[in-house]
Amino acid sequence: MKTIDLREKSVEELKALLDEQQLNQFRLRMAKATGQLGKSHEVQIARKTIARIKTLLTEKQGNGQ
Repeated sequence: MKTIDLREKSVEELKALLDEQQLNQFRLRMAKATGQLGKSHEVQIARKTIARIKTLLTEKQGNGQ
């Protein structure tokens, strides 16, 4: 998911999306561990998407400032 698309979402939407992506990442890791994951690059994509969402949440909430 692109950052431009994520910037349009509210904090609540980002939090819901973060939960969804973390669950997806867990499923991908379990599939990789059991040898059922054909596209191993999806784990890295999920990790980067989670990082993007967390960064935007920090920006929108103004934490630390």
